[in-house]
Amino acid sequence: MRLAKTLALLAALLTAWAAHAQTASTGSGQTYPTRPVRIIVPFAPGGATDIVTRIVGQKLTELWGQTIVVDNRAGAAGNIGADLAAKATPDGYTLFMPSGSVMTANQHMYAQLTFNAEKDFVAITNVAGGPQVIAVSNQMPAKSLKELIAMAKARPGAITFGSAGIGTQTHLAAENFLYTARIEATHVPYKGEGPALQELVGGQIQMLTPNLGASIGFIKQGRIRALAVTSRQRSPQVPDVPAAAEALPGFENVGWFGLVAPKGTPKAIIDKVHRDVVQVLGQPDVKKRFDDIGMTAIGNTPAGFTKAMKEESARWAVIIRERKLAVK
Repeated sequence: MRLAKTLALLAALLTAWAAHAQTASTGSGQTYPTRPVRIIVPFAPGGATDIVTRIVGQKLTELWGQTIVVDNRAGAAGNIGADLAAKATPDGYTLFMPSGSVMTANQHMYAQLTFNAEKDFVAITNVAGGPQVIAVSNQMPAKSLKELIAMAKARPGAITFGSAGIGTQTHLAAENFLYTARIEATHVPYKGEGPALQELVGGQIQMLTPNLGASIGFIKQGRIRALAVTSRQRSPQVPDVPAAAEALPGFENVGWFGLVAPKGTPKAIIDKVHRDVVQVLGQPDVKKRFDDIGMTAIGNTPAGFTKAMKEESARWAVIIRERKLAVK
């Protein structure tokens, strides 16, 4: 009889543990989330970070029955949004969707930051990633990457290139290209990838390395000229665009967009958000939406995401030092 009671108690405990593992409590016994969740995007609407957030946010709204509010806070290469997110109440109702540069490069570039990317956030998952595009205005005579490089070598610094801001993925992709090709160009930063793309279309700048996910529509409409993608191989979405490695052997530059939360956010909430985002990323229509814009859903673990960010940070430290990109 005593053994039966013990087994019954053990079964009850295991059931309770399993239920806890599948939900996250708000502290009042209710299951998270019980109200709208804000996701801070540190760039203007229209860029790849914004696009990825809205794809995932729409699906989380459906899954949770709570509105996902996308809060665009552009400026200072993502640092304004990052500062706001780092200081938010760590209750799961403010999440942060940075691009990779915010978490792995800005600390090496900016002498003074009001947040610490490694200490002030806890990783949830890397949501999606994809290549950038080395693109030029239709007013530029260069029809290939080799022609662009030759133009830049003939007139060092004469070509202007835009970015979503100093230290952003679009800036660092361009600097990596310039570093590898041993050429120079003049940087013109904007407050987001969307505004920079519009300026490239208008011919106010001559070159840009936008994320493929944000620029694919402009490319297919013929509004800008894509000379290369920064992945090792050509992208199935733009198969006629060469890989940069075809002209610069070994060159590769891939951007990503991940979800983090302010430090102190309960682990049960981190685990639930991770589990639900991975579920969303596995949905066929979400995979297709990412595929259509040349991006790949990732969905790694918090531990795996943390490790990957540390390794990438070390790589960017070298390039930033070599290119002398420090901002005082």
